[in-house]
Amino acid sequence: MPGEWWGFLVLGIGAGIVSGTLGVGSGTVIVPALVLLWGVGQKSAQGTALAVMVPMALVGALRYWRNPQVELHGPVILLIVLGAVAGTLAGTELAARLPAGVLRKAFAVFLAIVAIRMFTAAPHSERGPVRGQTEARAVDLAEGGRHG
Repeated sequence: MPGEWWGFLVLGIGAGIVSGTLGVGSGTVIVPALVLLWGVGQKSAQGTALAVMVPMALVGALRYWRNPQVELHGPVILLIVLGAVAGTLAGTELAARLPAGVLRKAFAVFLAIVAIRMFTAAPHSERGPVRGQTEARAVDLAEGGRHG
């Protein structure tokens, strides 16, 4: 792998562009690339993608936070983070117990379902961080929102 440093750098740039532009996790780009292009094991690819996600997410979140056109709501973010930490603990335990082939197929099915859903779903107007949220609730969240 030492002679392939440029490939990993290009992968990182591509993953960063896709993540920053589309808001998707690094795993949607990095996991398939590591598995298919470099022959990295599924579990190692997933672990690498999670490790790479931390600095990518911090830089991306800071850039979005500084954008006045983007509303970030502290309470919503906190609740999602709490759920995500619990989910990550459960998910990494599950991944450790499942065979790599099962994980690879589950990952592929997940990506296919998300892709189909994105193509077929009717677009929603931007109402706020919670589907069906009222304008009054959006104001409440905004007051404790982005910087709170």
